[in-house]
Order: sequence, then structure tokens, then C-alpha cells
Amino acid sequence: MQTPYLVYLVDDETNLLGLLQSYLESAGFRVRAFSSGADVLPVLDEPEQPHIWILDIMLPDIDGYELLRLIRSKSDVPIIFISARDQDIDKIIGLELGSDDYLAKPFLPRELVIRVQKLLQRTYEKGPVLAAAQPQAYQDWVAVGPYLISEKGRLVKEGDNLIELTTKEFELIIYLLHNQGLALNREQILTAIWGEDYIGSDRAVDDLVKRIRKKMPKFPLETVYGFGYRLTRP
Repeated sequence: MQTPYLVYLVDDETNLLGLLQSYLESAGFRVRAFSSGADVLPVLDEPEQPHIWILDIMLPDIDGYELLRLIRSKSDVPIIFISARDQDIDKIIGLELGSDDYLAKPFLPRELVIRVQKLLQRTYEKGPVLAAAQPQAYQDWVAVGPYLISEKGRLVKEGDNLIELTTKEFELIIYLLHNQGLALNREQILTAIWGEDYIGSDRAVDDLVKRIRKKMPKFPLETVYGFGYRLTRP
């Protein structure tokens, strides 16, 4: 039997927090609720992490934007922003920082449940990542510079060392590999990695490339100035 998805819910409105937790649990999710940003900080490095975060922007101590930055520095887990301020700028900033959805208060709890269900389905429908899989179990390794990449195993290694990548970092590497030698503009990359319904700046592409270059400095990914990026051929 599949373990229920784990949801981390952060909101300083106690009544709303309890109501949303009740709705999510009734829908079959495991829920861990937090009423402040300070309560969240200690759990960011715990072994068990959620399948999705729901973050209120307006928290009394550490706001949702800062929490999103901290979460995004560690993983690409789905994040839904909720806010009492129905302003386009909040939505745009959230999406640019890496949130996946935005819901303005007041909203029906059922709407949040549906959005959570759909986002989890899109994110995890490919099946669980086999974190303990051994590199030698896969026969599709492709060499790119000093790196070996296995699409089936969702693994990248340099020599005997595995390189830890987030979901979107790996997906961009595979997309570039499938289009090796082609100049890809930022819009193409946004659509391929984030989907056609993505709303936000193409700076998300630049940020993702920057993270890949930091982890894989010898990866032959070049900037096509004023256009986008290209994975060069050997």
C-alpha cells in the first residue's frame, strides 16, 4: 500500500491552519502544521521531508518568501503560496522565486485540496525516485565531458562520485542532452521544464543553469548571448 503524501502547511492564522489541516487529512494526506517561520527552520534538515509545502506569505517572523528561498536551496519539492494580498506582484515574485502555484485568500478549502492533488499528480506521476539504486544497474550511461549521465537511473556521476541534483536540474540536463548542439532559447527551456502554463520570468532558467554550473563546472553548457543556451558537442 502506498504511503500517503506528506504535506507541510505553514500559516499563522490558527483557525485557518486547523481548518485546512482537517480538509487535507480528510482527503487522505498526512499533514504537519506550523504557525510560524521560526517553527519551520529546524525541520528543513530533518531526514523526512514533505512531498509538498503550502506557505503563507505574510508570517509574523520569517516571511514565506524567505522560507521559499531556503527550501529551494535544498530541493525542487512543489510549493503552493497562499496570501491575503490578492496582488499580481506577490504572485509574480513567488513564481520567480520558485513556487509552483498561488492561491489568494479567501478561498474555499476544497479548492486548495484540488490544487494540491493536481500538483502532486503532475510532480510524482513518473513514479518514486529510486534513491538507493546502484549506478552499475543501468546500461544507458552517456559521457558528456568528465560526467556520466543515466537517464533511466536519473543519476549523474563524475568518476566514482555521484552528483546530487534536484529534479529540475536533472530534467534540464536531459533536455539539453536530447538537443545537444542546438541553440535553445529560454522560452523553449521554460516550456520543456516548467510546462506551458508557467507564468513568470525567464530568469528561472538562468538561475537553474547557474546551479548546474556550480555543481558541474566542467559541463559543456555554453551561453548563446541574447538568446539562450547550448550543450556543445564533443
